[in-house]
This record gives sequence, structure tokens and C-alpha cells, in this order.
Amino acid sequence: MGDGPVDPRRRVPRTDTLLADPVLAAATVTLGREQVKAIVSRAQDRARRGELHPDEVRDAAVVALPTPGPRVVLNATGVVLHTNLGRAPLSPAAVAAVVAAAGHTDVELDLATGRRARRGRGALDALAAAVPDAGAVHVVNNGAAALVLAATALAAGREIVVSRGELVEIGDGFRLPDLLESTGARLREVGTTNRTTVADYAAALGPQTGFVLKVHPSNFRVTGFTSAVGVRQLATLGVPVVADIGSGLLGADPLLPDEPDAASTLRAGAALVTASGDKLLGGPQAGLLLGDAELIDRLRRHPLARALRVDKLTLAALTATLHQPGTPTRAALHADPGVLRERVERLRDRLGADGRKAEVVPAVAVVGGGGAPGVELDSWALSLPERYAAPLRTGEPPVLGRVVRGRLLLDLRCVPADADEAVRQAVLRVPGND
Repeated sequence: MGDGPVDPRRRVPRTDTLLADPVLAAATVTLGREQVKAIVSRAQDRARRGELHPDEVRDAAVVALPTPGPRVVLNATGVVLHTNLGRAPLSPAAVAAVVAAAGHTDVELDLATGRRARRGRGALDALAAAVPDAGAVHVVNNGAAALVLAATALAAGREIVVSRGELVEIGDGFRLPDLLESTGARLREVGTTNRTTVADYAAALGPQTGFVLKVHPSNFRVTGFTSAVGVRQLATLGVPVVADIGSGLLGADPLLPDEPDAASTLRAGAALVTASGDKLLGGPQAGLLLGDAELIDRLRRHPLARALRVDKLTLAALTATLHQPGTPTRAALHADPGVLRERVERLRDRLGADGRKAEVVPAVAVVGGGGAPGVELDSWALSLPERYAAPLRTGEPPVLGRVVRGRLLLDLRCVPADADEAVRQAVLRVPGND
């Protein structure tokens, strides 16, 4: 009589085998062996109860490891501004500035006089220099905060006139109408979802109008039978126009012809422009306010401005980003597809020499981060079996790709060239050959 099927629970990896895994072994240094062993035991117990396949125990244990802070991830998704990965990676100059600013700094002190000085003047001066069309500038802690400050200071108890087609959801369930109404302002919606005319705006204006809001729908596109009103036309209505351009593009970029930029929007007549610093600008999370000097001064002096101000590390990173526009975001956006293909082919060849079979395939990258919807960037990716996705994602360093039709694609557009070897080593640490 032959042997029956082996109970899958008997295939659960041994504790000593799991603790020898490079990631789990490294964790014992910072967390202690007993804590890591307890995490491993819980994952093993889940497999014995049938909640996990035995082959998933290691990954489950790695995912359960507590971390002291965000882990550095290699972004091989082909999404340049990946919101779940913190959007824009900082430039080396910005990183160095953050480190330098971690100690005592002159963030609110004039060293020449020994007196208190304007907070963050270096960042504000750099932003003003980058957009000379702005009469004045101010910085808060994110793009939504910039819009909230404008609505609170200029329209609390009054009306904000806005097109129905621009009442967007900005992510994670946060909707623009809810955000604006939380400030005490009332929304006066005009037009329809797909068509709004300048006459719609004009008919809604009155003594209670605080401003007209123009919102760039940066994370979707409406096509077909549509009509929208630009800032230039809105500026003729005789009330302030606040334009939320979203992406943080300060000047026009030929690669993104449909993405509004701060300089052009101000020249078109916007009284105030709001934007994010951690998107196309390629800097830290921040909300940028640029425009009429009197309006900016009102925002800066509003009590809410204190609650929304940025810290010295953000100011340092923003200053460095503005002084050195050659950011990783810009490099990724403008990466040469031919160069990317050569990098992927070299990686494939080296993996082949190591006994790992991979393919080089054309890919399509996107801007991401709620910017430039519809813009596609020709790219190239390393194609591996889907089974690589989880161990690469939970490895050290984590390598995040995207799964398409049963294959894991690793697009190197957003991976620094000097990290290609780290990607190769991560692939080799995944058990088995293909």
C-alpha cells in the first residue's frame, strides 16, 4: 500500500531556517532574536491552521516585522510620482540640506543683526525668484492646506463660485466640496459636469462672492462634448480668481503641454495660485501659494497660517530643490527610452549569467501623483514570473514592480542607475530558478 499525500502542514519551514533568512536575520539585530522568533512562530501557526500556504510563511513573517520608520523602496513600478511611495524622491542636494538642518539653524534668526527674521526666508526668496510673475509667495504644509487657507481667509461666511465639473475627489476619500465647506465657505456650483460657460460664472456672482475657484482636474480627464472656462476669461469677471493647479509645475514643460504651470496661470490673470511641492516640482510635501501681494499678506497673517506652517526640514529641502531644479522626478520624466532599454538588457544578461531567466519588454510609464492624466511615457521593463513579486516587495531593500498578465514587470525609469546592482541582488535572493 503506497504512502498517502503529505500533510501540507508538515512542509511549514523550520524556525532556524526562517531565522537564517537575510531579512529576518537582519531584523534580529534591531528587534532582538526573541521578538523576531515570536513573529516567525505566529506565521508558522497560521500555516498550520491552513490560513497560509507553507511557501508564504517567510513573506508573512517579513511583513509582520515592526519597522522604526518608513523603509527605503526601489520604485520599479513605472509610476514616477507614486503616492503610496511618498511621491517625489528628494535630490541629493535636498537630502543634504535636510541633514544639515536637523540641528540648530537660522530658520527665524538674522545672524547679522541677532534679531528675529522672517521664517523660511531662504525658501520664500527661492520660490519668488523661480516665479517672478508672483507678487508674493507663501508656503504651508501641503496642497490641500494651501487651498484651505485661501478659502478660510478669503471666503469664510461667503461664497466660492466653482464649476460642477471641477468638484473633484483628491484621494483617499477626501472630496473638494467637503474640504472647502469645512472652512465655513459656501459653494456656489455653476454649469454641468461636462460643460460650463463664462456666462454661468457671471450669473452666479454677487455681493457674497469671495472668489472664483478654478481647479485643474489633475487625476482624470473628461472628453467628448465638453466645455470649460480658462483663467484668462475668468479674470475678466471682476472678482479674484484662485487657481489650484495641483501638480507644482512652476514653468511650462513641453513634455506636459496640458499641465498648467504657475507662471502661465498668473500671467493669465489668476490672483492666487495654489500647488503642491512634492509633485512635478520634485520637492518635499508642501503647499505653495503664489500671487497678489495683498492677498498673500492676508493669508500669511491669518491665525490658521500658524497651524499650517512647515518645519525647518521642509524649508531646507524646498530651498535646495528650487536652487537645483535637476531633481530625480525631472530625470525620470525625461529619461531616454533607449538608455532605459540598455540598462534593462544589461540587467537581463547579468541575471542570465547567474542562471535566472528574464525578458526585456516594452512598457508604458505614467506621471502619477494626480498629475498629467493620459500622458504615457515609453519605457522598458524586465519581465519575471509573478512569483517574484511578493519576495521582492518584502525583501531588503524592497523592490516594487507591477504585475501584468501573470508577469512581474520591473521598470527602471525611477530606479537610480547606481541601484541596478541592488535590483539584481534582490532578484537572486528569491529562491528557485526559472
